[in-house]
Amino acid sequence: MELLQLQYFLAVARLEHVTEAARSLHVTQSSLSKTIQRLEEDLGVPLFDRTGRKLRLNEFGSRFLRRAERALFELEQGKQELSDLSSPEHGTIELAVTNASKLPYILREFRKKHPHIQFHVQMLTTQEMITLLHRGEVDFCLSSPPMQEDDIECQIVFVDPILVAVPKGHRLADRSSVSLTELQDERFVGVRRGYLTRDLVDSVCLSAGFAPKYVYEGNEPARLSAFVEAGIGIAFIPSTAMNSREHIHYLQVEGHQLVREIALLWHRNRYISRAALEFREVVVQYFEALSK
Repeated sequence: MELLQLQYFLAVARLEHVTEAARSLHVTQSSLSKTIQRLEEDLGVPLFDRTGRKLRLNEFGSRFLRRAERALFELEQGKQELSDLSSPEHGTIELAVTNASKLPYILREFRKKHPHIQFHVQMLTTQEMITLLHRGEVDFCLSSPPMQEDDIECQIVFVDPILVAVPKGHRLADRSSVSLTELQDERFVGVRRGYLTRDLVDSVCLSAGFAPKYVYEGNEPARLSAFVEAGIGIAFIPSTAMNSREHIHYLQVEGHQLVREIALLWHRNRYISRAALEFREVVVQYFEALSK
């Protein structure tokens, strides 16, 4: 059994399509198919049920996939550990985030200490992020909501109040707080259903007796402030996304615990370089300073 066979098998198992897997591996379809066929011959069982170029893991393939992922995971950890030992002040930290509002400030603080360490950051959905964590393909995830799973460590680094954002000149702009019932006739701008903040806010508003009337629903949280500033509607915005330079006034919500938890996640068995460990400390210290 060859390492190349395992790598090709993983690509096909994850994509379940020969053409797409060959494209991702930068090899020909015939070469990929022959390599998978040799692997099946070595193992003595078929790993896929085939329908044209579509493949679906059968029971043999599903069981072997878990072992193959674990084997390649350990080999990749060994490679990273040796790279860290040979060149501790170089390398790349792999990050995934569900929201990047405070990430530039965190990266800036870290780069002051380690100017030669590079970053690769992906903004992902929660499920995409968890998939990469399970595969050991990222060092850390900065996530809201937190995740609790057997092979994932979770450290809550900040409890983030969700505020009501209104434009300057709004009827509530001279207030420091507001009750939810006072907002039931307002127009709202927000992210789509499925985002933690949106689902949380909708649930709390329903408990207060109304459903928010959205005039805009998008998938870019950073754009909401611009819509508020333009007077299109008001919004629920986490405190970490506030921008003091905008012509926006922020109010606390009375009578409800409206917060989101921000957590740092990492794979329990992934090798963590010295630079990555120091990055974790920078993240924790940054949010500790915000809490004061």
